[in-house]
Amino acid sequence: MLQKPNFEHVVLVTGLDEVLGVAPKSEVHTLTTPLHRAFSLFLFRPEDKKFLIQQRWSGKKTWPLVWSNSCCGHPELGEENIDAVKRRAQFELGVENFELLVEVAPYRYRFERGGVVENEICPIFFGISSDNVHPHPEEVENYEWLTWDEFVKRAFADETTFSEWCKEELRLLEQTDVFREFMGR
Repeated sequence: MLQKPNFEHVVLVTGLDEVLGVAPKSEVHTLTTPLHRAFSLFLFRPEDKKFLIQQRWSGKKTWPLVWSNSCCGHPELGEENIDAVKRRAQFELGVENFELLVEVAPYRYRFERGGVVENEICPIFFGISSDNVHPHPEEVENYEWLTWDEFVKRAFADETTFSEWCKEELRLLEQTDVFREFMGR
């Protein structure tokens, strides 16, 4: 299992995604979280087209124990988004190999929950992998593979079980050609 880095930072940006600098991840997620770069991954298995959801680790500062999409993270300064997704998928989920990994939609959001704000420019990635999942215990509390319809039903069953960004992103993902082709819709 990969070790958690001693220092993680986020890339602070303008509304036009121009770099302003970096700040320690541990210090930016407050009620006044500055806009920064992130990404979201929606990971599918090719054999049954099931989608991976995860419950965020109970020790997380942001949205602990909330269910969300497969993986989220922050690119390092100068790191391409796709490389950040691969790095984070390996660290957080133990997933190293992808049959397909592609950025499918831009996304920007700001949500507040429990006295913490997430404020991110967060492109959405679609991934397919046959790798077994081995979640990092300090990132993922629990996980499940669901059909897309099961996922959508559960995501909108109430206001708080799933992250707000996950629910908005799933609607954006459903509109993409790569998703529709994969799902045969």
